[in-house]
Amino acid sequence: MEAVFIAAALVFVAELGDKSQIMAMTFATRYRARTVILGMGIACAVINLASALVGEALGQFIPQDVLRIVAGIVFLVFAALTAWSLRGDEHEEEPSVVPHSGRALLAVGLAFALAELGDKTMFATMTLATQYPWFWVWIGSTIGMLVSITLAVLLGKQVLKVLPVRAVHAVAALLFAALGIWMLIG
Repeated sequence: MEAVFIAAALVFVAELGDKSQIMAMTFATRYRARTVILGMGIACAVINLASALVGEALGQFIPQDVLRIVAGIVFLVFAALTAWSLRGDEHEEEPSVVPHSGRALLAVGLAFALAELGDKTMFATMTLATQYPWFWVWIGSTIGMLVSITLAVLLGKQVLKVLPVRAVHAVAALLFAALGIWMLIG
């Protein structure tokens, strides 16, 4: 169960103010909240499952000490990149999607999946799955991302008024750094 809490907290904090929340807010202005949450939820469950399984496979073939050191370094890199993003938060405009009820779920899910490929939370999930059972990492990372998405959809722009993006990114950087140091120490 430790893996669920670590993965959920890490992914939730990392996603606050990230492009997935911006996408959720944007899509929520065009589609019903249920459609956005379901489309993004399905996509994040699939991406997190693939990430956790890849991480588990890597964990089977690479010695634990090597994985622990690599995982620590990866999280320190995430911390540095997240801190670097504090320099300027530039968010690209999302392309306009024609609101067609029959295609809304697919449009939201595919757009989210494509935007998340190669994202830091995907690599964080992989890295955690080298250290913890893949199933619990998958559950935790999916819960963390779903809570983040739901928060964005339900509270929309109000979240960013209460929690400045810079502060959220600073907390995420500290969390990544702490996890990286923890893994390097053992």
